[in-house]
Amino acid sequence: METRTFVAPNISCHHCVQTIARELKALEGVREVHGDVATRQVTVSFEPPATWDRIVAVLHEIGYPPAGA
Repeated sequence: METRTFVAPNISCHHCVQTIARELKALEGVREVHGDVATRQVTVSFEPPATWDRIVAVLHEIGYPPAGA
């Protein structure tokens, strides 16, 4: 299993974190998603068939792209 932590600058409230978690957990292979509103950090743990590229694509689609991605 792979774990990545990233900053999503568009996070402004708990609802934002809930949206990210809901959308990422809908991907097959995503096991855990944790977010922190104060730091705007999100940690996602996943395994195949989920990939980091697919996760980043979903984050862009829902308006919460990782910083620098």
